[in-house]
Amino acid sequence: MFTGIVQTTAKILDSMPTQTGRRLTVQRGKLQGQVNHGDSICVSGICLTAVEISDQQLSFDVIHETLMKTSIGALAIGDLVNLEPAVTPSQPMGGHFMQGHVDGLAVIDAIYTGDGEWRITLKPADDAGDLMAYIIPRGSVAIDGISLTLARVSDDSFDVALIPATLDLTTLGQRKVGDRVNIEADILAKTIVCQMRRMQGKADVKQPVTTELLREAGFIG
Repeated sequence: MFTGIVQTTAKILDSMPTQTGRRLTVQRGKLQGQVNHGDSICVSGICLTAVEISDQQLSFDVIHETLMKTSIGALAIGDLVNLEPAVTPSQPMGGHFMQGHVDGLAVIDAIYTGDGEWRITLKPADDAGDLMAYIIPRGSVAIDGISLTLARVSDDSFDVALIPATLDLTTLGQRKVGDRVNIEADILAKTIVCQMRRMQGKADVKQPVTTELLREAGFIG
């Protein structure tokens, strides 16, 4: 489990083909604490297992499925990734619970930087399925492993507003229109949507979560 509070950014140092995918090696950056073989690290929103560790770098085996369904397959040597170690019981919960399981890709549709505000509009990629069903107004979302609050939600897009610290300490400050990013919807939203569809006998219905829908289903008064 992770919280979406990125601890450091790090450069990709190597990406070597393997029988099962690729061996990805990244800088350790300012990642705190001890990392042991087999530990889970969130790499730009993707839960990966550390297989080689040194004081300066970390290596992970990335399977073909992950390369195809996340943005990591398109990254090159020198690109930056966000790193976060798994959460511990004594760690402050500054973000929200994340699993590091990417639900789909989104494309940056617009970036607004006027009036002292930095806002990004994203649209699900064509192969992202029913991602918008889990995007809740004023709810949480993880973008490349960064815990953010949804500022606006429409039928086919959503906005997040970024503070200077997020722009400085993560990769989002370098993103451009057209870039594809990893999206993990809030686990509570996904659970509620799935349960509601089962209750309604409509497991294939792509219906977004709204306050009215939650009230009808008895989740709120």
